[in-house]
Amino acid sequence: MGTVGFRSPCTGRMAGWMWLRCVLGPHLQRIHRSPDQTRPDARQGWSYQPRSLEKHTDSILSWVSLWSLSYYSSPLLLCYLYRKADVSCALSLYLCLCWGRWKNSEYLQFISILEETKRNHTPANKVKKLSKTGVSLLKPEPRLRGAADSVLNSVRTLPCHIISFLIAHTFGRRMLYPGSVGLLQKAMRPMLQQGQARLIEEFDGQRNKLVACDGNEIDTMFVDRRKDEGQNGQTLVICCEGNAGFYEVGCMNTPLEGGYSVLGWNHPGFGGSTGVPFPQNEANAMDVVIQFAMHKLGFKLSDIVVYAWSIGGYPASWAAMSYPEIQSIVLDASFDDLLPLALKVMPDSWRPLVQHTVRQYMNLNNAEQLIKYQGPVLLIRRTRDEIITTMGPEDVMSNRGNDLLLKLLQFRYPKIMTDEGIRVIRQWLGASNHLEEASVYSGYEVDDDWCVSVLQSYQADRDVLFPWSVGEDMTLEGRRQLALFLARKYMRNFETTHCTPLPASEFHSPWRLKKENDGWMRGK
Repeated sequence: MGTVGFRSPCTGRMAGWMWLRCVLGPHLQRIHRSPDQTRPDARQGWSYQPRSLEKHTDSILSWVSLWSLSYYSSPLLLCYLYRKADVSCALSLYLCLCWGRWKNSEYLQFISILEETKRNHTPANKVKKLSKTGVSLLKPEPRLRGAADSVLNSVRTLPCHIISFLIAHTFGRRMLYPGSVGLLQKAMRPMLQQGQARLIEEFDGQRNKLVACDGNEIDTMFVDRRKDEGQNGQTLVICCEGNAGFYEVGCMNTPLEGGYSVLGWNHPGFGGSTGVPFPQNEANAMDVVIQFAMHKLGFKLSDIVVYAWSIGGYPASWAAMSYPEIQSIVLDASFDDLLPLALKVMPDSWRPLVQHTVRQYMNLNNAEQLIKYQGPVLLIRRTRDEIITTMGPEDVMSNRGNDLLLKLLQFRYPKIMTDEGIRVIRQWLGASNHLEEASVYSGYEVDDDWCVSVLQSYQADRDVLFPWSVGEDMTLEGRRQLALFLARKYMRNFETTHCTPLPASEFHSPWRLKKENDGWMRGK
C-alpha cells in the first residue's frame, strides 16, 4: 500500500464512523512504499508497529479467536461468561484494542485509504469476480446395481457414509492440508509477511483477491516480467503449492529466478484465501486463477505453463484437463493417486473406511486427470522423497511419481508400453542416481535420433491425438528403446528430499516432438 496524505479525523459523525471502523476494521500488517518514490530505499516498506496497549490486547484476542479453539469451545465459553457475568471483560479487551488503533495515525491512515478505495471503484481495487457458474470434476464410476439392491446397500452403508463425512471434515482434511490449520498459519505469519513484502517490494508484485464461483476469495500474487529482456518473461508460470505451502515462501521462487512472469495463489483456507481445501474448492480456485490470467492479465493459454509441487499436482492436472490449450505442465514431487498414500499412514483395519473417505471426499486422482491432456508434460521425481513413497525414502521404486509416469505413458503409447516396455522402464526407475540411470540407458543401446525419427514419421503420417498406435509392428528391441527414450523425456530425476526447494536450473521446458524436418525441442 502506497503512502498518501492524511488529515486528522474531524469530530462528530466522522469521528464516530472512524471509531466504528477501528472496531470492525481489518489488521494492518505492513506499509509498502509507492514505486514512484525518489528515495534510494523507495521500494522498502516497514511493518506496522501497534502501540503497546493495542499490541498486547491484539495478541490475547488473536489466540482466543483461533477458529479451531473457538469453534469447539464456544458453547462452554459462552456459558461460563454468562454465569460469571464476565462478558464485560471480553468487551473491555476489545475496546482496548480499538483505542490503541484509534491513537495510531498509521492505522487511521490505512482505514482512510480503505474507505476511499471502496467509494471510488477503480481497476486498483483488488477483488476480482471472474469465475463461471461452476466447474466439473471427474467422478468415480458408480457400480451398477438393481433398484432394490441400491436401496438396501444405501441403508447398510449409511454408518460408513456418516463416519467418512466426519473424518473428512475434521482431522482428515487437516491431516491432508496442514497449511489450513490456524495454529500453523499463526506460527508462520512472520515468515509469510516477510515473503509477501519481498515479492511486492523487490519484484513489484501485484496482490489480488479473486472470487471463485463458490464464493471463496483466493489470494494471489502476480509478478510481471513481460517488459524485461529475455523470452522467458513472455511466458506466465502459474504455481500450485504443496499441502503446507504458501505463495509467499513456496515454489514461486523457482520460476522467478528463471526470469518468468509468475502468478502464485494460495489454496482455499491458506493465508489470505478463504474456504476449505476440498477437491471441488481446489478446482474452483484453479479455474478463477486461469480466468484472471487470461481476461485481466492478458495472457493467452498458449503462453501459460502450470507448475505444481506435491499435492498442488491436483489443481494443476485439473487445469491441464480443463484447459487443454495451455503451453505445458510441470509436476514436481507429485503422485498419481492419493489413496495408496492414505492407506500407508492409516491402520490396515481401516482400509474400507479409508477407501470410501478418499474416493467420496478427497479423490485427488492426478493421473486420471493428467491423461486427458494432450500437451507437453514434465515430471520431476525426488529420488530421496520421504513423503510420496509407500515404503520409505530408501525405496525409490515405491515413489508414486513412478506410477504417474507409467500411467501417462501407458495411455499415450499403449503399443510401446507392453509388459516388456514396462519392465525396462521400471529397471530405469530403479536407478537412484544419474550414473545408474545412464548405465541402464546405455545398456539397451538407445539411439535417440532413431527414436525421434520413428515418432516424427508416425506424427507426420497421421497427426492424431493420443493414444498413439506407434510400435505395434515393431521389434521387441525397438519397443524397448522407445520406452526408455520416452521415459527419460517425460521424467527428470532430482537427487534430494521432498521439501528441498527446486533450483531454477532444474526447471526445464517439457520435451515437445516437432514436425518432421523441424527437429525437436530439448528442455532448456
